[in-house]
Amino acid sequence: MTSQDQNSGFRSDDNGQSSFLGKLLTIDSKLGNQDVEGLKFLCRDCISHRQLEKSSSASDIFDHLLEEELLSEEDPFFLAELLYIIKQKSLLRYLNQSKEQVESLLPTRGRVSLFRNLLYELSESIGSENLKDMIFLLRESIPKIQMTSLGFLAYLEKQGLIDEDNLRLLEDLCRRVVPNLMRKIEKYKREKASQVVTPPVDRGPESLHQRKEEPFSRSDIEELLEALPALPKASVYRMDRKHRGHCVVVNNHKFTSMLDRPGTDKDAEHLRHVFEWLGFSVRVYDNVTKGHLDNVLQEYKCHPGHSDGDCFVFCVLTHGKFGAVYSSDGTLVPIQEIMSHFTAQQCPGLAHKPKLFFIQACQGEEIQPPVFIEADAVNPERVPPSLQDSIPDEADFLLGLATVPGYVSFRHVEKGSWYIQSLCNHLKSLVPRNEDILSILTAVNNDVSQQADREGTKKQMPQPAFTLRKKLVFPVPQEKL
Repeated sequence: MTSQDQNSGFRSDDNGQSSFLGKLLTIDSKLGNQDVEGLKFLCRDCISHRQLEKSSSASDIFDHLLEEELLSEEDPFFLAELLYIIKQKSLLRYLNQSKEQVESLLPTRGRVSLFRNLLYELSESIGSENLKDMIFLLRESIPKIQMTSLGFLAYLEKQGLIDEDNLRLLEDLCRRVVPNLMRKIEKYKREKASQVVTPPVDRGPESLHQRKEEPFSRSDIEELLEALPALPKASVYRMDRKHRGHCVVVNNHKFTSMLDRPGTDKDAEHLRHVFEWLGFSVRVYDNVTKGHLDNVLQEYKCHPGHSDGDCFVFCVLTHGKFGAVYSSDGTLVPIQEIMSHFTAQQCPGLAHKPKLFFIQACQGEEIQPPVFIEADAVNPERVPPSLQDSIPDEADFLLGLATVPGYVSFRHVEKGSWYIQSLCNHLKSLVPRNEDILSILTAVNNDVSQQADREGTKKQMPQPAFTLRKKLVFPVPQEKL
């Protein structure tokens, strides 16, 4: 056995398996913390909870699956099913599987239960604000710790508040907070009812012991449901004025004293396409100097069209660092300076209206990535400022930054940046589902965080900050994009 196998936790006396174990290690290296959380959750029915709690990596989980004979070189289908569910379909090739093969075999060979599939699907659709509302409704029963949506649902299951035959609490939460998720629950009920009845699975003494210690009885759950307070319907920004508003795109491709940004024109075109589809009047400004930027900001600060518009969007595609962006002539402009032009005092026409700023620029040091991607800037050794410091100290602003302060963001030299392309794609797919902008940005975070370069060594995590007072839901366009 190689030292790499020993470090991973894999144990095998068969040298013939080294190639297969190597593939598992490759898969492990391409999965992030969120993927590992998903795998642990999906394996709750076949690996003991104690073993899962001790698992800190995908390779730990693979080792348990090998021990339980749920995974082998001859039959890797269960792992293929797990990768398919967590939307890591590109990794199926390491198991000599394709998306189409997995889909065709799932009806007969799928091991993950309908119930576990349902909870995982729901977790993907519960945004951060939705999660806060659900935790608020159950504040007397939920520990005051940081939770993901998946962790929240796992906690409800562990406490016996929900199970495959009892979804009343979950239905009530979804009905109050995210009504569109009721469709998934109803679909689950129909599929479960159509399944052939099978005898209960013997989960061993550990599971039986846990059953005896469930802290909530059915009557407890009934009382909890009755005690849930009514959640006020969230206010939504008005979106029915004469026009949607203006969208400005500052697209810096060429610089007087910095490297060019190939691929940025793809981002600018995608932004124009999507925001015009959403009803905005879009203007793209290329290679903007500091003087030109000042003129653009002054023009839109005083634009008469704001009074009849619903919203305002300002996008900047350029190099940057530490809460600031570069003009094409190399001047560093603080993001706060840009946003301050549109406060209620400076721009009365946008008072009480949502103002969205999307910045594709690094916030840290330029690195030397492979040739097919480039970084958009400079310097993460210094302690970065808080992103919240860039937002004016008043309501109705949102700042979407391609990366957290102190780190680079990545741009494909032909396809455009990870962040802007993901933002546009998720606007196209989620606006028709009536998702609000914060839920859409949560999906963008998840998408970008799972991307990596070809070596799998360079990652990126976007970060939004906002002072929005209401939900921002763009009306569904009449025309298809």
